[in-house]
Amino acid sequence: MAPYTYSWGRFALEFGRKTLVMGILNTTPDSFSDGGRFFSLDAAIAHGQSLVDHGADILDIGGESTRPFSMPVSVEEEIARVVPVIEGLSKKINIPISIDTHKAAVAEAALDAGAAMINDISALEKDPDMAVLAGKRKVPVVLMHMQGTPETMQIAPRYTDVVEEIRDYLAQRAEYAVQSGVSRDAVIIDPGIGFGKTVNDNLLLIKHLEKIKALGFPVLMGPSRKSFIQKKLSAITGREINAASREAELGTLAAVAVSAIHHAQIVRVHDVADVKPVVQMIDAIQNA
Repeated sequence: MAPYTYSWGRFALEFGRKTLVMGILNTTPDSFSDGGRFFSLDAAIAHGQSLVDHGADILDIGGESTRPFSMPVSVEEEIARVVPVIEGLSKKINIPISIDTHKAAVAEAALDAGAAMINDISALEKDPDMAVLAGKRKVPVVLMHMQGTPETMQIAPRYTDVVEEIRDYLAQRAEYAVQSGVSRDAVIIDPGIGFGKTVNDNLLLIKHLEKIKALGFPVLMGPSRKSFIQKKLSAITGREINAASREAELGTLAAVAVSAIHHAQIVRVHDVADVKPVVQMIDAIQNA
């Protein structure tokens, strides 16, 4: 994919010229990664600002946990969690805010509040109004692959060829988005690391990322703090690796680094401060 810039509103994203870092801000009480530390409005805004200060290129805000076995929340509750945070941050920062939701009503409220992108874990499948909204508002949209739902996705996921099946799925969903009015240049695809995949499935998707990239759309990779990292390190070392351990953090950096080496256009991470210099050095080496 040749580098290009997608401009909309007051924002622009340069795809392919450097690895963009998307910082994660969960406004949920049950997030797998931060235990609800940023559930209060003040804490969420302060953390979002910190992610920007450490170099985030995009801020991704979500109000419904998508960890394995999590339960959905109502549209009203999700809006109540994300809109005040988006309103507060959009006045303070100059990078695009992405709304992480599969519900069109939540996405519309978030866009009205100052968000400028949609990150849909269902690849526009769960809510038929989402594609129409994305096309009408002319915003970038991330289409992610997930086998099943957050409640069921880690119950014995199975594939015949995980890379080929996910590539084909993302190709179909990207075409659906374009046919629904989303600009082809605004489509971003995400193989969904950790969403209905085994440990080895995740490793293969990172290893063979070039097959996903061959579709010609910018690719987002989100390995940050996913359980496959500590599971694989536990199997290798023969001892239990905790999700909050330094080993798991370094495992995330390794997965991010390989994704960047394979030219993922966006990496979605919790620890922007640690990831930013990693991808900056990788970009410098590859551009030398």
